[in-house]
Amino acid sequence: MNTFTNKIPDATIRRLSLYLRYLEDFGRSGIANVASGVLAERGGTTAAQVRKDLSYLGSFGKRGLGYSVAELTGVLRTVLGLDCTWRVALLGAGRIGTALFEYQPFRKRGFNITTVIDNDPCKVGSRLGDVTIRGEDDLECALRDDGTDLVIVAVPALVAQQLVDRVVAAGIKAVLNYAPVPLRLPGDVALRNVSMLVELESLSHALARGRR
Repeated sequence: MNTFTNKIPDATIRRLSLYLRYLEDFGRSGIANVASGVLAERGGTTAAQVRKDLSYLGSFGKRGLGYSVAELTGVLRTVLGLDCTWRVALLGAGRIGTALFEYQPFRKRGFNITTVIDNDPCKVGSRLGDVTIRGEDDLECALRDDGTDLVIVAVPALVAQQLVDRVVAAGIKAVLNYAPVPLRLPGDVALRNVSMLVELESLSHALARGRR
């Protein structure tokens, strides 16, 4: 039986997530086994890095045959917490929030947005898909009543921190932040920031460098 440690570096977790996507593609193509070099080539890394990443999961794979696609897929899904479903609250039903709600891969991975919060009186009480939008005054009750596991923040920068403070006080331990502002959270709350502006600036740097 494979055992794995909880102390997997964040950078490794991100690569494991990519490996899972590649393995699922291989599985759909009927490929039974895959070598570390194949995963490395697909992910733009090295076979040594792949083997190091997978060593956190335990000892499996056979010399000359590589890794069982089905077995490794199952292990990665367990490590990434994808063998269960998660109830997600979305803060903000604007353009970004609506796009996130409608993003089907979330549901396919087991992330179900069951709560939507917004402060626009014209939106509160209306429906986004099959979810009724609730007002900010209902935030704590909504998180509790819906059994929320994690929160996605897609609100303006000015209100993001105060809302997240309430989210943390309500006992939420995982936050995905799309708001264009750094958030201050306790050490026991997992935070991931998604900054489209930072990514665009990184691309603009690459373009500008190429023109010099």
